[in-house]
Amino acid sequence: MADEYGADSIQVLEGLEAVRKRPGMYLGDPHDGSALHHCIWEVVDNSVDEHLAGHTDSIEITLNPDNSLSVRDYGRGIPVGIHEEFGISAAEVIMTKLHAGGKFDNSSYKVSGGLHGVGVSAVNAVSEWMEMTIHRDGVIYFQRYEAGVPVEALKEIGKCEDTGTLIAFKPDLSIFTDIVEFDFEEVDTRVGETAFLNAGLKIAIVDLRSSEAHTSEHLYEGGLSEYVSQLNERREVLHEEVITIKGEKEIEKGEVEVELALQWSDAFSESIRCYTNIIRNKDGGTHMSGLRTALTSSVNLYAKKKKLLKGDALSGDD
Repeated sequence: MADEYGADSIQVLEGLEAVRKRPGMYLGDPHDGSALHHCIWEVVDNSVDEHLAGHTDSIEITLNPDNSLSVRDYGRGIPVGIHEEFGISAAEVIMTKLHAGGKFDNSSYKVSGGLHGVGVSAVNAVSEWMEMTIHRDGVIYFQRYEAGVPVEALKEIGKCEDTGTLIAFKPDLSIFTDIVEFDFEEVDTRVGETAFLNAGLKIAIVDLRSSEAHTSEHLYEGGLSEYVSQLNERREVLHEEVITIKGEKEIEKGEVEVELALQWSDAFSESIRCYTNIIRNKDGGTHMSGLRTALTSSVNLYAKKKKLLKGDALSGDD
């Protein structure tokens, strides 16, 4: 009966089983497309982290005819040595254990985005299959997973002269419903933002799902200033040159870097985009509040000094 509640009612979900049971807790809604596309960002952001660490300047994303997707970078390649605690390859630990990765201190990654150790393993859990190919130390390694479970141990399949990682996965349609296909425009828009935030990083997208391949490439040497210029391309700007400010400060947990790009236009409403570790903060945050306060204070100070104000001081809404 539904109202029977005893010791036998208590379930313990081990490892990735919890992700398959409640994917919304880890990736978002599996029905409206948000979780489906979040899977892409978790894999892509891992590759971007390699760029931020100075190890790759190119990422390739391919949308395949069977609705699988692959992401290739040319970074260091996921470590393949045996993990002392678990007795399996470090790569398998990363792909199958929640809260596993190299982003919990500053030794491997100074800056990183994503879910910090949950992301790629969560994607693996909600995939019908996932294939991991690693180019590292002159050897190509391969491992396949189905529903998050390894089909076999990591194995050598060839030799190579380059480095990097290729992750391919196909979403499990027993988990994802309603929206089950990747939207090229949504992927392209998000990838464009990522490229703007990482000056010099080239991200190419190839869509092979139609008779003719659809390709889009993003490479922006101008970074944030080029991003702001694009946002204002249909507006009348009040000054041609984008104002850029960049600084860093050492705090207890390490170095914090801040980069800012500003340009005023004749637009009636403001457009503010803020990000932390390449992840967009749609609802703002203390960093945006701090910027607004400091900017308002600076403008008021200048206006007062130059006697430009005829009434009350400007507010943040101005």
